[in-house]
Amino acid sequence: MNYVWIYLALVNVIGFFLMKHDKEQSRRSRWRVSERRLFTYAAVGGALGVWAGMLAFRHKTKHMSFVLGVPALAVVNAVCLYLILTRLADS
Repeated sequence: MNYVWIYLALVNVIGFFLMKHDKEQSRRSRWRVSERRLFTYAAVGGALGVWAGMLAFRHKTKHMSFVLGVPALAVVNAVCLYLILTRLADS
């Protein structure tokens, strides 16, 4: 069960710093992190990190796909986490 928490911590930290990196790259007109990659990190458990990065760096906040999609993925992440933890507890 500890592996689940470690995984979630890592994927959320990575998602947060990907948003920071993309914002910095945007300011410098350099190669950007793809939206697909940002959504992928959000979908595989890092939605809270990506969302926190959106708010902290004011990045992608005008894109409705992020404004609605990332919080929706956070809900999906929470439901999946609940199901995983209840299954692990039953084992």
